[in-house]
Amino acid sequence: MTWVSFLCKRCTPNSWHNSRIICRDSAALRRGTVPLSFCLSVLPIFLMATIPLTKRGAEILKAELHKLKTVERPWVINAISEARAQGDLSENAEYDAAKDRQGFIEGRIQEVEGKLSAAQVIDPTALDAGGRVVFGATVDLEEEETGERVTYQIVGEDEADLKLGLINISSPIARALIGKEEGDTAVVIAPGGDKAYEIVAVRYV
Repeated sequence: MTWVSFLCKRCTPNSWHNSRIICRDSAALRRGTVPLSFCLSVLPIFLMATIPLTKRGAEILKAELHKLKTVERPWVINAISEARAQGDLSENAEYDAAKDRQGFIEGRIQEVEGKLSAAQVIDPTALDAGGRVVFGATVDLEEEETGERVTYQIVGEDEADLKLGLINISSPIARALIGKEEGDTAVVIAPGGDKAYEIVAVRYV
């Protein structure tokens, strides 16, 4: 039994995720092919070879990286220098705090740079998914039990904000919606109980 990877074209017309599945077909491995019946919408665990970002999400990360490099990094270097000037570092709380902050900043810089280098930037307005729910799509939903209407856009982890209707691609509701079309019903499995939503409209805006 071996973990193998494949690119799925069901979730987006521009295949962006690399899902891990268990494959027992050694011949398929040698051929470099695996069954495509598995998809992000049915796999709770997946490994992304590239990271999907909307144009807005990419700009958010670029702005954060710029601030980290031009504001946060120089500030913490100066704070460390000032703390060192105080003398004994063994009991210097300011020095310890500045070093901890420096570690966080450098770690975040590496993380953001890694995400941007692996990013597949998707412009939702340029999508041509034939009415399917894909990454970047905006979906109007109606809860079947209560009739309540909500609107969500499926985005990347760093730009997700439920209060703004931006949901993470790996969230339960996004996984339930991926690949479906207007008129379909999506059932979201949640701790508080399953919820069924009718897809009222799918937009690429």
